[in-house]
Amino acid sequence: MNGHVVTGTSSGSTRPSRQINVVLRSQEPVVQGAAAAQAYEAEPQLAVKPLPSVDHFADIQKELEPMVGMDNVKSLVYEIYALLYVSRMRSEAGLFGGSHVYHMIFKGNPGTGKTTIARIVAKLLQKMGVLTKGHLIEVERADLVGEYIGHTAQKTRDLVRKAIGGVLFIDEAYSLARGGEKDFGKEAIDTLVKAMEDHRNQFVLILAGYPAEIENFLLTNPGLPSRFPIQIEFPDYSIDQLVQIAEIMAKDRDYVLQPQSIFKLRQHLMQEKLNAMFSFSNARYVRNTIEKAIRYQAVRLLSQYASSIPGKQELMTIRPEDLRWESKP
Repeated sequence: MNGHVVTGTSSGSTRPSRQINVVLRSQEPVVQGAAAAQAYEAEPQLAVKPLPSVDHFADIQKELEPMVGMDNVKSLVYEIYALLYVSRMRSEAGLFGGSHVYHMIFKGNPGTGKTTIARIVAKLLQKMGVLTKGHLIEVERADLVGEYIGHTAQKTRDLVRKAIGGVLFIDEAYSLARGGEKDFGKEAIDTLVKAMEDHRNQFVLILAGYPAEIENFLLTNPGLPSRFPIQIEFPDYSIDQLVQIAEIMAKDRDYVLQPQSIFKLRQHLMQEKLNAMFSFSNARYVRNTIEKAIRYQAVRLLSQYASSIPGKQELMTIRPEDLRWESKP
């Protein structure tokens, strides 16, 4: 395959993707060593199956549509679905369907939806028959790196085995390379590279983290960049999008923000985003703010209605005084 993919909108129409340039490479199975070959042959390979129903993607769309922004991410998910569907049709027609690689790099700051999308991707690949289970194993450096020589390789192999049939998601993956050549993190990287060959098409590896750090990380091992044909940016949310996310989070909990509360939140987010720069945690920060406001609202209501019961509207309303943030030195 030479990188020709189809994308679409939530309404189901198709159009050329202008937001991302994703190349999905077709590769034949390659294994290293006799033991790896035996392990590969022992695993059942994906057989040609009847075409899946379009309802497979409808379920995924229901999860994607409420997500604020992320147009490029939604396009990518549709591209993967389209590729899988057309590959199945090609196989049914007696044409070469290809064996594609779906390991991915997610580049973005905290709170931009990387873990959520990883779960959705895992579910899509399971529905389309690429993964047998579709579960997500989320790990970080401490889960992979051991305390002595050989310990890291064993811990990493154990996690890969748990991820077979699903997705292994490594957040802040660049932390594996921070200790230099003598750090055990390098052993984890080497083990992961080998596992991607030994267990080809049996699990998907997604590395996530800050864009600049991820780029530097990929340079630590010459075999890494070519193994991740799908790379996508998760941009920071705009102020309008963050306010929209806050309103959705409140609504999901049967709360509503007063107009004055929205104004106060907007002003704070503008200042916080400016001050925090690269450390701003986007939707995560908004979620923490809403949850804190709900606690302050509960305290206020108990104080105001010590001998009576507030009405339903009052129980739902987040007032400006409920929005509080710790003062920073």
